[in-house]
Formats: sequence, structure tokens, C-alpha cells
Amino acid sequence: MVKKWYQAASLTGLFLCAALAFLFWRAGVFTSREALTDYLAQFGWGAPLVFVAFQAVQVVLPILPGGLGCLAGVIFFGAWRGFWFNYIGICLGSLAAFAIARSCGRPLLESLFPPRLIEKYDNKLGSGNRFARWFAFLIFIPVAPDDYLCFLAGTTSMRWQLYTAIILLCKPASIALYSMGLTAVAQNIFGLWR
Repeated sequence: MVKKWYQAASLTGLFLCAALAFLFWRAGVFTSREALTDYLAQFGWGAPLVFVAFQAVQVVLPILPGGLGCLAGVIFFGAWRGFWFNYIGICLGSLAAFAIARSCGRPLLESLFPPRLIEKYDNKLGSGNRFARWFAFLIFIPVAPDDYLCFLAGTTSMRWQLYTAIILLCKPASIALYSMGLTAVAQNIFGLWR
């Protein structure tokens, strides 16, 4: 039951993002960086706050792949502000995922994620100090399933202080790589705002 609700909420979020992107496109908001900047400026600090909240929620409830969220931050707010808004939102969401898993325990993992994913990372990461080292490494690199790993960490004996330090210190590298890499792809392959 939980898994179906989780999937339905994710699909609804994806649909709403696609509809919003379509409406922006129809309104000409994506025709240039200036048009987008002018559009977002009318919301003042509301636009960054909504984006940070979106990034936090999408860690807990996957609406878009994390890389696309990072790209959106850079497109909407520019490289530096986009990076910081991504970082703040993703870190808040990562802390929330840990807290939810800490509260709900292992049954939550089993109700939300495929058994194969759970088994793979149970075997790979181990427990105790080994888990902490692997967790830090996987959070640092941009190709691991970070959202799942945050939930998984919440079901271990890892202390809040260690978890928070790993998230705050290791997340910037993967966020920066996603942001820069996907921005280069958007500009060089799709010709977006070259």
C-alpha cells in the first residue's frame, strides 16, 4: 500500500513538473536566460524558497532525477546561486530522509524500494565504520542512488552528527559535478542559452 502511494505521488509530481515546464515554454519563459530571469524576479525570494523546498521534497519523494533538479537550479538562478539553492535543498531533504527512516525503521525501506537494491547495498556497505566510509564515498560521487542511501543510513546505528557531517561535506562535490556537467550538455548539445 505504501509503495503504491509513493509511486503515485512521484508520478503526480512528475506530471505537474512537465505541465509547468510546458506552460513556461508556451509563455516564452524559456526563450532566453533574460526572459527566465525577468519572470522569476517578479516572485522575489519566493522563487528560491519554492525551489529549495522542491529540492528537499524530491529527495524524500522522487519527482525528477536528482541531476535534472540540479540542472534546473543552474538554469533558473545561474551557476553560483543555483549551486547554493541546490545544496541547501538537497541537504535539507537528505536530513529529512534520514529522520523518516530513523523513525519508521527497516520496514519503510522494504515497502518503498526494490529488494534487489536493498540487498545490493546491504552486502556492499556492511555496517559500523565500514558503512560510514562507504556511505561518505558514495555521497561524494555523483552516480550513486543518494536518496536511497539517505534512507538506508537512517536504519543503521549511524549517529546524527556523523551523518550530518557527511552530508554537508560530501554533497557539494556531486552537486557541483551534476550542475556543471548537465549545464555543459544543455548548452553544447541542445544549444540552450549558449
